Amino acid sequence: MGGTWWARARLLGGAAILLALVRTLGAGPFLDGVRTVDGWSLAAATGIAAVTTVCCAWRWTLVARGLGVAVPLGPAIAAYYRSQFLNTVLPGGVLGDLHRGVSAGRDAGDVGRGLRAVGWERLAGQLVQAALAALVLLALPSPVRSAMPALAAGAAALVLAAGVALGVRSRRPSLPSSAHASHWSRAVRAAGADLRDGMLSRRACPGIVAASVLVVAGHAATFLIAARAAGVAAPLPILLPLALLILLSMGIPANIGGWGPREGMAAWAFGAAGLGAAQGVATAVAYGVLALAANLPGALVLLAGRLTREQPAPGGTAQAGAGLERAAHG
Repeated sequence: MGGTWWARARLLGGAAILLALVRTLGAGPFLDGVRTVDGWSLAAATGIAAVTTVCCAWRWTLVARGLGVAVPLGPAIAAYYRSQFLNTVLPGGVLGDLHRGVSAGRDAGDVGRGLRAVGWERLAGQLVQAALAALVLLALPSPVRSAMPALAAGAAALVLAAGVALGVRSRRPSLPSSAHASHWSRAVRAAGADLRDGMLSRRACPGIVAASVLVVAGHAATFLIAARAAGVAAPLPILLPLALLILLSMGIPANIGGWGPREGMAAWAFGAAGLGAAQGVATAVAYGVLALAANLPGALVLLAGRLTREQPAPGGTAQAGAGLERAAHG
């Protein structure tokens, strides 16, 4: 029951943001964001999405391999396209990732491990995105630049504390399993092992960081394309920090297929930067349309998988025909 209420609350949160924007700015910015998307921007976004999807899939294979889940790159790319499409069209923005984790886990014989690999992979991408956003927001003028030193210091303190805690725990001798061991302590040990083997190993970490940087760069480029399509003429040093700030807001778990916090943050950030809240909403909507179009190959992957499952096994048709023939002559 608690999970159901939390899911409903997240959807209501995204809907409330969109409703507030419509009441304040009207439907015009939303319609403008859809109308301004043209063929060139669609083609560019689709090409960028192909690169970022390959990078995301590569990052997933690296994390999964560290956790003992073998995910070949080719199937990983197809699964990631499918995951992104489902995240875009279904409420919550995470159901595609859950599907991807369950599928990989079933193939590996361990659904829990498959889900953990997807969770750590997404977290790795978000951490790199947050770090890059902090660097850009510190270096370039933005509505939140004055608060960035305090935010960066707080984030650094949290990372340092987590690193010290993990380091102390890793130096402790392994304790034998006990019926009295708490679920929390087991979860902490499992998380530490996952971090060590799946994200921070020398074999995986450089690739995870490189792939995540390319993904963030691709998403930021797509947002800039959406801004230009929406008629925003501000220079790149003004738009880039706004883009990274708005992209960060998409990680807030209160959205409807990615819609809600992105448009709300765009309205505030563009308004605070003097570009107009309506222009920000139009840009965010254009980005959402481009993202949906760029993820449409995932629908083809989903359809192909369904058709494959519905095909009869080899020899099934012949066996069925033979059975009918025997019945007719029997």
